[in-house]
Amino acid sequence: MRSLASVLLPAAAAALAVTTVSTVVAPARTSVEPPQVATGGAPAPPVHDTHAALAAPTGDGPVPQVAPRGRWMWPLTPRPSVARPFVRPATTWGAGHRGVDLTSSQGSAVRAVDAGVVAHVGVVAGRGTVTVLHRSGLRSTYEPVDPGVAVGDEVGRGQVIGTVSAGGHCLPSTCLHLGALRGTRYLDPMTLLGAARVRLLPLR
Repeated sequence: MRSLASVLLPAAAAALAVTTVSTVVAPARTSVEPPQVATGGAPAPPVHDTHAALAAPTGDGPVPQVAPRGRWMWPLTPRPSVARPFVRPATTWGAGHRGVDLTSSQGSAVRAVDAGVVAHVGVVAGRGTVTVLHRSGLRSTYEPVDPGVAVGDEVGRGQVIGTVSAGGHCLPSTCLHLGALRGTRYLDPMTLLGAARVRLLPLR
């Protein structure tokens, strides 16, 4: 029987090559800058941040506007509160928040939200990142993480893939940023987690 890795990784390898970033010198940002126009009128390549670096497409086909509810499990236990919700950008390179920040503490175990194959492990904008490609075609991204897995590892639903590290979007507090993608389109992870309501907590 072919393993999950042998089915998922070859199809996604070329498209996910951009995610095997080891370091990025540019400072971390929470939004992506719009493309600048170069001499001659042709758009210059946009400056990528953590999110753009992890948004390589994994295939063609229509992208659903709303993801099915209740497909993923929470990556932290006990169930965390939401420090900052998903905010869909108005345009491809517009400002937004392409994931959810979940309250946590440094050293907390990070678990795979569903079974899949590790497609990326690296450091982007100074933060440790892990991406898992799931059989559904969705990808889950986690940061900041001290990884405990390697590219190509098959992981089970709820398996520990690393621990929450210092840094991230919630300084001086600590949180885990969870992203959800289909192709290059970011989805609201809360719809996949089956969460009915989002309760925001003040950052201290």
